[in-house]
Amino acid sequence: MRSRIEKIGLIGLGLIAGVLISLQLSAIADKDSAEPLPIEELRAFSEVFGRIKSDYVEPVTDKKLITEAITGMLTGLDPHSAYLDADAFKELQIGTQGEFGGLGIEVGMEDGLVKVISPIEDSPAYHAGMKSGDLIIKLDDVMVKSLTLSDAVKRMRGKPGSKIVLTVIRKEAPKPLTFTLTRAIIKVQSVKSKLVEPGYAFIRITQFQEHTGENLATALNNLFKQNQGTMKGLVLDLRNDPGGLLNSSVAASAAFLPKDTLVVYTEGRNSDAKMRLTAVPNDYLRNNEKDYLKNLPAAVKTVPMIVLVNGGSASASEIVAGALQDHKRAVIMGTQTFGKGSVQSVLPLGNNTAIKLTTARYFTPGGRSIQAKGIVPDIVVEDPATIDQDQTFRMREADLERHLSNSQELDTNTGTTTVKPAAPAAPAKPSSKREDGDTTKPKMLEFGSKDDYQLHQALNLLKGMNILQGK
Repeated sequence: MRSRIEKIGLIGLGLIAGVLISLQLSAIADKDSAEPLPIEELRAFSEVFGRIKSDYVEPVTDKKLITEAITGMLTGLDPHSAYLDADAFKELQIGTQGEFGGLGIEVGMEDGLVKVISPIEDSPAYHAGMKSGDLIIKLDDVMVKSLTLSDAVKRMRGKPGSKIVLTVIRKEAPKPLTFTLTRAIIKVQSVKSKLVEPGYAFIRITQFQEHTGENLATALNNLFKQNQGTMKGLVLDLRNDPGGLLNSSVAASAAFLPKDTLVVYTEGRNSDAKMRLTAVPNDYLRNNEKDYLKNLPAAVKTVPMIVLVNGGSASASEIVAGALQDHKRAVIMGTQTFGKGSVQSVLPLGNNTAIKLTTARYFTPGGRSIQAKGIVPDIVVEDPATIDQDQTFRMREADLERHLSNSQELDTNTGTTTVKPAAPAAPAKPSSKREDGDTTKPKMLEFGSKDDYQLHQALNLLKGMNILQGK
């Protein structure tokens, strides 16, 4: 019996070895630090493989075991690395194009549960009152603990108009909450803009997609035409922007920075993971596009500017905020950002599958690592609707299991000083209760509305800056 198990295990080990070769995972034989093959661990793997094949209560295919092994290898690294089967790979590609079916939630996995990173604006999840940090424990009658992240996402996706019940744990809520959501085609409008009053413009980027740079250029041109070139101030809103495509974040930064200015750089183990992206067309255009930033009004580079951020601002939005802050092009206002400063490369494998692998860390032009720290605003302004919530209720990258560390914090000789934002003075707080009296499902603030406290503070600062410039 034992020899049969060993034989099956060796077959499984051979299959895994073949997979490793096909993926070209050369880390085992790194030239700088050659390490011997982990013989004991490989022997344990082959024995487990054999035991499952011979003793598990139901027959299991080799394909399933190998797929689960690959999934485990990646999810065990950090919250953002993952194996993408054909469906997940297709969904990733669709999501960057700005239209897909589902609930409208940016999610990750923590301790076997689905954790909400940020609800997408104007989506069913957003309007239902779901919040960053919510832990989804059940989808209809299925416990999430038994699912992979890919399986959970598949269950949340579905035919528009169909309903799903999400059971959620929220730290400040005494008992689990239930949300009955109706699936819809999620059409994410990447860029929204308007004149909030004569001379003062508001531009909101909800997510960095394929056409974000182009849409931003169109919005800026229209706003400056409406003001006949006499723009006094601009607010760029990146609150609850979960990120997206790197080249789109470079385009958004390049719109406001001089040509050739460094926007972001990355550091990783391989030469391909080391990049320096600047405000030049080659670093933000795709597929032989025309340079949509070329004909922007010259005043776009100099108009007084405030960037609004919060704990839901992640990844690409942190790149933009960090670049504009380091080059002193804009004042950053709001609360500390999420801190997702790692680069995920999508590596196709064949059969329409891929792996999403963390390959580098992002650094701002001034050399600051965004990872697990985020961007600290120049001026801390809390949202009155959330100022009374304890800081522990706010999820950030540093709160995720197995999050990648901040490399600068590991090196005590870097001279980097950790800066904590000063506690803001508490403004007069409007009631956050809903009309139905349920405070666990607050009415969602519409960014850019007349009730947007942080926007009004940004406008007050811009007007003050104009007065000082006039003097």
